[in-house]
Amino acid sequence: MAPLGGSPRLVLLFSGKRKSGKDFVTETLQSRLGGNICAVLRLSGPLKEQYAREHGLDFQRLLDASTYKEAYRRDMICWGEEKRQADPGFFCRKIVEGVSQPIWLVSDTRRVSDIQWFQEAYGAVTQTVRVVASEQSRQQRGWVFTPGVDDAESECGLDNFGNFDWVIENHGDMQSLEDQLENLLEFIRATL
Repeated sequence: MAPLGGSPRLVLLFSGKRKSGKDFVTETLQSRLGGNICAVLRLSGPLKEQYAREHGLDFQRLLDASTYKEAYRRDMICWGEEKRQADPGFFCRKIVEGVSQPIWLVSDTRRVSDIQWFQEAYGAVTQTVRVVASEQSRQQRGWVFTPGVDDAESECGLDNFGNFDWVIENHGDMQSLEDQLENLLEFIRATL
Protein backbone atom coordinates (compact mmCIF):
# COMPACT_ATOMS: atom_id res chain seq x y z
CA MET A 1 0.00 0.00 0.00
CA ALA A 2 1.38 3.42 -0.94
CA PRO A 3 2.15 5.79 1.93
CA LEU A 4 -0.30 8.61 2.56
CA GLY A 5 2.33 11.25 3.37
CA GLY A 6 3.78 13.79 1.00
CA SER A 7 6.90 13.40 -1.09
CA PRO A 8 9.86 14.10 1.20
CA ARG A 9 13.18 15.30 -0.12
CA LEU A 10 14.97 13.48 2.69
CA VAL A 11 13.98 10.84 5.25
CA LEU A 12 16.49 10.31 8.05
CA LEU A 13 15.89 7.20 10.15
CA PHE A 14 17.43 7.67 13.61
CA SER A 15 18.22 4.69 15.81
CA GLY A 16 20.12 4.11 19.02
CA LYS A 17 19.86 2.68 22.49
CA ARG A 18 17.68 4.13 25.24
CA LYS A 19 19.17 7.36 26.59
CA SER A 20 21.61 7.66 23.66
CA GLY A 21 20.12 11.05 22.79
CA LYS A 22 17.97 10.30 19.72
CA ASP A 23 15.23 12.70 20.78
CA PHE A 24 17.73 15.40 21.75
CA VAL A 25 19.46 15.15 18.36
CA THR A 26 16.25 15.13 16.30
CA GLU A 27 14.70 17.98 18.29
CA THR A 28 17.89 20.03 17.95
CA LEU A 29 17.93 19.47 14.19
CA GLN A 30 14.27 20.42 13.89
CA SER A 31 14.76 23.60 15.94
CA ARG A 32 17.59 24.69 13.65
CA LEU A 33 15.75 23.84 10.42
CA GLY A 34 12.31 25.01 11.53
CA GLY A 35 9.05 23.14 11.92
CA ASN A 36 7.84 24.26 8.50
CA ILE A 37 10.81 22.50 6.85
CA CYS A 38 11.40 19.56 9.17
CA ALA A 39 9.01 17.09 10.83
CA VAL A 40 10.05 14.80 13.68
CA LEU A 41 8.10 11.55 13.35
CA ARG A 42 7.91 9.01 16.18
CA LEU A 43 7.04 5.39 15.49
CA SER A 44 6.29 5.03 19.18
CA GLY A 45 3.55 7.69 19.00
CA PRO A 46 0.87 5.65 17.24
CA LEU A 47 2.01 2.54 19.10
CA LYS A 48 1.52 4.24 22.48
CA GLU A 49 -1.76 5.81 21.41
CA GLN A 50 -3.26 2.50 20.30
CA TYR A 51 -1.84 0.67 23.33
CA ALA A 52 -3.33 3.28 25.69
CA ARG A 53 -6.71 3.05 23.95
CA GLU A 54 -6.81 -0.75 24.15
CA HIS A 55 -5.61 -0.86 27.77
CA GLY A 56 -7.45 2.16 29.24
CA LEU A 57 -4.25 4.12 29.96
CA ASP A 58 -3.28 7.81 29.83
CA PHE A 59 -1.76 8.31 26.36
CA GLN A 60 -0.07 11.63 27.24
CA ARG A 61 1.72 10.07 30.20
CA LEU A 62 3.02 7.26 27.96
CA LEU A 63 4.71 9.91 25.78
CA ASP A 64 7.01 11.36 28.44
CA ALA A 65 10.08 9.90 30.11
CA SER A 66 8.18 9.03 33.28
CA THR A 67 7.99 6.08 35.63
CA TYR A 68 4.40 5.71 34.36
CA LYS A 69 5.69 4.84 30.88
CA GLU A 70 8.42 2.62 32.29
CA ALA A 71 5.83 0.61 34.26
CA TYR A 72 4.16 -0.39 30.98
CA ARG A 73 7.20 -0.49 28.68
CA ARG A 74 7.77 -4.27 28.69
CA ASP A 75 4.11 -5.10 27.97
CA MET A 76 3.95 -2.34 25.35
CA ILE A 77 6.98 -3.85 23.61
CA CYS A 78 5.34 -7.29 23.46
CA TRP A 79 2.05 -5.80 22.25
CA GLY A 80 3.86 -3.77 19.55
CA GLU A 81 5.75 -6.86 18.39
CA GLU A 82 2.47 -8.70 17.90
CA LYS A 83 1.12 -5.80 15.81
CA ARG A 84 4.31 -5.69 13.70
CA GLN A 85 4.28 -9.44 13.11
CA ALA A 86 0.77 -9.13 11.73
CA ASP A 87 1.64 -6.03 9.64
CA PRO A 88 5.30 -4.83 9.57
CA GLY A 89 4.37 -1.43 8.09
CA PHE A 90 1.47 -0.67 10.44
CA PHE A 91 3.18 2.02 12.55
CA CYS A 92 5.29 3.35 9.65
CA ARG A 93 2.19 4.13 7.58
CA LYS A 94 0.52 5.83 10.51
CA ILE A 95 3.33 8.32 11.17
CA VAL A 96 3.62 9.60 7.58
CA GLU A 97 -0.09 10.36 7.15
CA GLY A 98 -0.54 14.03 6.30
CA VAL A 99 3.12 15.03 6.70
CA SER A 100 3.94 17.85 4.28
CA GLN A 101 7.41 19.05 5.32
CA PRO A 102 10.24 18.18 2.93
CA ILE A 103 12.56 16.80 5.67
CA TRP A 104 11.43 13.88 7.84
CA LEU A 105 13.35 12.79 10.93
CA VAL A 106 12.08 9.45 12.25
CA SER A 107 13.41 9.64 15.80
CA ASP A 108 12.95 6.07 16.97
CA THR A 109 13.68 3.53 14.24
CA ARG A 110 14.20 0.22 16.03
CA ARG A 111 13.92 -2.65 13.56
CA VAL A 112 15.25 -3.74 10.19
CA SER A 113 11.61 -3.97 9.03
CA ASP A 114 11.17 -0.22 9.77
CA ILE A 115 14.20 0.63 7.64
CA GLN A 116 13.04 -1.70 4.86
CA TRP A 117 9.58 -0.14 4.82
CA PHE A 118 10.94 3.40 4.42
CA GLN A 119 13.51 2.31 1.83
CA GLU A 120 10.81 0.58 -0.21
CA ALA A 121 8.39 3.49 0.14
CA TYR A 122 10.83 6.39 -0.38
CA GLY A 123 13.91 4.87 -2.00
CA ALA A 124 17.08 6.90 -2.37
CA VAL A 125 15.91 9.81 -0.21
CA THR A 126 16.05 7.49 2.84
CA GLN A 127 19.20 7.44 4.98
CA THR A 128 20.03 5.83 8.31
CA VAL A 129 21.52 7.64 11.31
CA ARG A 130 22.81 5.77 14.36
CA VAL A 131 23.15 7.76 17.61
CA VAL A 132 25.68 6.10 19.90
CA ALA A 133 26.59 6.85 23.49
CA SER A 134 28.73 5.00 26.00
CA GLU A 135 27.01 3.13 28.81
CA GLN A 136 28.52 5.66 31.21
CA SER A 137 26.96 8.57 29.30
CA ARG A 138 23.61 6.79 29.15
CA GLN A 139 23.76 6.05 32.89
CA GLN A 140 24.43 9.74 33.57
CA ARG A 141 21.19 10.44 31.66
CA GLY A 142 19.27 8.03 33.89
CA TRP A 143 19.60 4.73 32.03
CA VAL A 144 19.54 1.53 34.09
CA PHE A 145 19.65 -1.86 32.38
CA THR A 146 16.19 -3.43 32.46
CA PRO A 147 15.86 -7.14 31.54
CA GLY A 148 13.16 -7.72 28.93
CA VAL A 149 13.58 -4.15 27.68
CA ASP A 150 17.26 -3.50 27.00
CA ASP A 151 17.82 -6.99 25.64
CA ALA A 152 14.63 -7.04 23.51
CA GLU A 153 14.43 -6.50 19.75
CA SER A 154 13.14 -2.98 20.34
CA GLU A 155 16.59 -2.11 21.73
CA CYS A 156 18.83 -4.59 19.92
CA GLY A 157 17.16 -5.08 16.52
CA LEU A 158 19.65 -2.83 14.72
CA ASP A 159 22.81 -3.69 16.66
CA ASN A 160 24.13 -5.74 13.75
CA PHE A 161 22.47 -3.79 10.96
CA GLY A 162 25.73 -3.05 9.21
CA ASN A 163 26.70 0.29 7.77
CA PHE A 164 24.63 3.28 8.76
CA ASP A 165 24.81 6.28 6.47
CA TRP A 166 25.61 8.51 9.46
CA VAL A 167 26.87 7.83 12.98
CA ILE A 168 26.46 10.53 15.63
CA GLU A 169 28.61 10.01 18.71
CA ASN A 170 26.89 11.50 21.74
CA HIS A 171 29.16 10.68 24.66
CA GLY A 172 28.72 14.01 26.45
CA ASP A 173 31.25 16.16 24.58
CA MET A 174 29.02 19.04 23.45
CA GLN A 175 31.56 20.50 20.99
CA SER A 176 32.03 17.16 19.29
CA LEU A 177 28.26 16.71 19.06
CA GLU A 178 27.87 20.23 17.69
CA ASP A 179 30.45 19.57 14.96
CA GLN A 180 28.66 16.36 13.95
CA LEU A 181 25.28 18.08 13.89
CA GLU A 182 26.66 20.88 11.72
CA ASN A 183 27.94 18.31 9.20
CA LEU A 184 24.52 16.65 9.10
CA LEU A 185 22.74 20.02 8.84
CA GLU A 186 24.96 20.97 5.91
CA PHE A 187 23.95 17.74 4.15
CA ILE A 188 20.26 18.28 4.95
CA ARG A 189 20.27 21.88 3.70
CA ALA A 190 21.87 20.71 0.43
CA THR A 191 18.74 18.62 -0.25
CA LEU A 192 16.40 21.61 -0.01
